[in-house]
Amino acid sequence: MSTLIQVNSPDSPASDDANLQHLDRQTEVTPTPEKTTLTVEQIHALLPHRYPFALVDRIIEYIPGKRAVGIKNVTFNEPHFQGHFPQRPLMPGVLIVEAMAQVGGVVLTQMQEMDGNLFVFAGMDKVRFRRQVTPGDQLVMTVELLWVKRRRFGRMQARAEVDGQLAAEGELLFSLVE
Repeated sequence: MSTLIQVNSPDSPASDDANLQHLDRQTEVTPTPEKTTLTVEQIHALLPHRYPFALVDRIIEYIPGKRAVGIKNVTFNEPHFQGHFPQRPLMPGVLIVEAMAQVGGVVLTQMQEMDGNLFVFAGMDKVRFRRQVTPGDQLVMTVELLWVKRRRFGRMQARAEVDGQLAAEGELLFSLVE
């Protein structure tokens, strides 16, 4: 929804013509979209993932149809740390990408035309890992919708950061499962 505000401009250049009257200018102002947060219970209502594969603890910012920012609190108790690696626990890169994809899933499932449909992770492009993620880290994932085609395919740009440092980034692809 946009609001039109009429602005009188006293700074308009003066004219020698006395009959020329000052014209009002209209400036369009678009309100900032309201940011929303989602709890883990609300995320579970949107996504089918459950322990040990539910990798998003909270959505801290959500703009419908555009983007979401989610967090994953990385703890030593997670099952993958038993074998990856016992002496030096590192969150596997594939799980970092999956966590970003789950944040993207929140955006896709909330689009009106996608109501009730399931999107699955279909691919990734240009994925790079920049920093290791270890127990005690908080992974902050930002995912922005780039496009949706024929209401069947989607592409998103994703970033994962720890303490403001880039941990991973890439483009994620999604496909609708009927």
